[in-house]
Formats: sequence, C-alpha cells, structure tokens
Amino acid sequence: MNDRIVVLEISHLEALHLAGLVGQFADLVGSTRETEDPAVARLLPDAYPDDPEASREFRRLTGDDMLARRAEDARTLLSTLATDGVAVDPDSDADTTIAVALSELEAMAWMRTLSAVRLVLAERLGIQDEDDHRPDDPRFGIYDWVGYRLDGLVQALDAR
Repeated sequence: MNDRIVVLEISHLEALHLAGLVGQFADLVGSTRETEDPAVARLLPDAYPDDPEASREFRRLTGDDMLARRAEDARTLLSTLATDGVAVDPDSDADTTIAVALSELEAMAWMRTLSAVRLVLAERLGIQDEDDHRPDDPRFGIYDWVGYRLDGLVQALDAR
C-alpha cells in the first residue's frame, strides 16, 4: 500500500459520538475473550460452517488474536480522531466541521472498525438480514449512520 491520503470531513458532534461508540467497541473486544456474547461471536468467522466442533476449535485458537487486531484498529481510529483535538474538547461547537486526514493504512483500520461496529449493532438490534432492518425505529439510526460513514470512506478510497 502506498501513502495516499484520504480526508474525512465530519462534524465535531459526529466525531464525539463516533469516539464514544468506538470506545465502547474497543472496551468490548479488549476485555472479552469469550464468544458467549453473540455480538462478539459475530465478529469471529465461522471457519467451518459444516463442522461446529472444528469452528469452535478455530475460534479458540485464533479468537484472541482476531479480537486484539480489532481492538488495535479501534485504537487507530480513536487516535486519528484525537489528533484533530476531538477527544480533547467536548465543549467545542457541535456543528464545526473537522477534517481527519488518514493514510491508506489508517483508512483501512477505520473501515474494519466501522464494519465491526455495525456487526455488533446489528446483533444488538436483531438484524440478521435486510428484512430485519426497521428504518422507522430510531434505534436503527446509529446503525444507518455508521453505515453511511463507512460507505463514504469506501467511496473516497475507491476514487483515489
């Protein structure tokens, strides 16, 4: 990968909300090594869908590393937000737009984190497929917003 830069424009309020969500996500994946939480289990691939025992063994052997990588990606997202002062001053004007400059590696960490946050939200909201999404339910607004931000980042990377 090269040193391409992606600039993500986000309001200060959105950045604060994103930092809160990602902070909670980092706590979730950083503190648990159990796949008994369905949201955490959803983050770990089912390597052998036809062999539950082999899948459990795969998760046992690889789950800690996968969750540690997800936690590291979340820390990358949080640190890039903090470099623009977002985490420092929650009393700033909520409508102020900030520009977060990301290297390609940082942008990839953002995409992995936003995708993972959506998986956790989907599990918590009971979304297994498109038919389970209820856009009129306000609880789905965060899920949709994270998807909007993820889509914008994907488009920005594709345009480079």
